[in-house]
Amino acid sequence: MNATAAKVRKCILRALPGSGRTCLWLLKIILPISLGVRLLQYCGLLSQLSGWMEPLFSVIGLPGETAIVFITSIFCPLYAPIAIISSMSLGVREATILALMCLVSHNLIVESSVQAKTGSGFWEVTILRLAMSFVIAMGLNLVMPHSGWGTVGGEASVAAAGDNLWDVLALWLYGSMKVVITILLIVTALMILHYILEEFRLMQGLSAVFAPLMGIFGLPRNTAFLWLVGNLVGLAYGGAIMVEQVEQEKLSYKDGSLLNYHLAVNHSMLEDTIIFVAIGIPVLWILITRLLFACSVVWIRRLYSLIAARYLSPKKI
Repeated sequence: MNATAAKVRKCILRALPGSGRTCLWLLKIILPISLGVRLLQYCGLLSQLSGWMEPLFSVIGLPGETAIVFITSIFCPLYAPIAIISSMSLGVREATILALMCLVSHNLIVESSVQAKTGSGFWEVTILRLAMSFVIAMGLNLVMPHSGWGTVGGEASVAAAGDNLWDVLALWLYGSMKVVITILLIVTALMILHYILEEFRLMQGLSAVFAPLMGIFGLPRNTAFLWLVGNLVGLAYGGAIMVEQVEQEKLSYKDGSLLNYHLAVNHSMLEDTIIFVAIGIPVLWILITRLLFACSVVWIRRLYSLIAARYLSPKKI
């Protein structure tokens, strides 16, 4: 018992310095981005962007101004779009649709590069993720009820043109620090969990538990370990493990490609879900939607491969 407690304490002590560095990193991302959005709102420029993008984004049930969130997510980790969402006044319905788009298409350059080393082409997974973002958004816009939702974070105030600039800055600072503190607590807890799983060698055991689910997802059983890595650690941080598994031929490029189709739509289920739930996004809409669409993508890919092998491949003479 004492040995176990000592190991847990060791994990906590290992996690704290990393979480402190993460906090500083988050401050560098969240503070300038959220301030920029507040000032765009204050100057009225965000409303102009809204007018330009309204025709496209109205199809998926979003105001045009949310385009800046989606564009930011493509090039940045999720903390950046979360900072912008927290700076806007969005209903939960709109924020949920936007969150699912960002969850599928974020940090694309980094994450697509990782997937390109594990069985898929860079542009293949990039285009897949961008396309699925809009497919999922259109699907949610059709099935989500239009009434009965509150606002994200319970705050309806925005930095409108003509407001007092000091009030705008105070609102920005309060909202940003609340997001940073919330995310810091979440990241610290997740880092401690990661070190505990590593210290007690639990990942392999957990992957054995999840292996039977792979058949339902349309994936081979031997992808269970990397599926777990992708969903507990994420693509960016778990990339080294995934590349190593492929290089050591513990996973074929064919199976890796199939896994990448799933992970392109649904990965980092733990961290990404928690940080969006922390700002008021309903957890079940995040989890169930991503999982269903990820499974659909894999089964469609398998069906296409079957048809191609049977009817499109050149016949032997």
